[in-house]
Amino acid sequence: MIIDDKTFLIDTNVILRYLLDDHPQFSPKATKFMTEVSQSKRKAEIPEVVLLESIYVMEKFYKIPRKTIVDRLSRIITFNGIINSNKSILISALLTYQQHTIDFVDCLLYACSSPTRPVASFDRDFDRLNAHVVNL
Repeated sequence: MIIDDKTFLIDTNVILRYLLDDHPQFSPKATKFMTEVSQSKRKAEIPEVVLLESIYVMEKFYKIPRKTIVDRLSRIITFNGIINSNKSILISALLTYQQHTIDFVDCLLYACSSPTRPVASFDRDFDRLNAHVVNL
């Protein structure tokens, strides 16, 4: 049963409080909300910039290993109530991020690229990915 017919845009702080369970007031609220999303009681979307910020904070501030970050965020992206139309791209970008020492933004660009939609960049990290890229 859907609690609310709105589609919520999830902020980074909700994701972090849910995953880290580190705040006595906010973590239980985040857990309740995310549980409702996982059970399709609420619909939500995770903007790419929120995913990026979540990764940055977990990696740089909390020193969480990439594999753990990818496991946790991949699980959230596949919640039943998450309605992102680009779920497969996000998962692909996360898996690339886990396998390479490349920034998530580059992994996301790589996941979005194709022969008819190459990445234009000066960044040589794309060479390691055998990406569709035009080095400027």
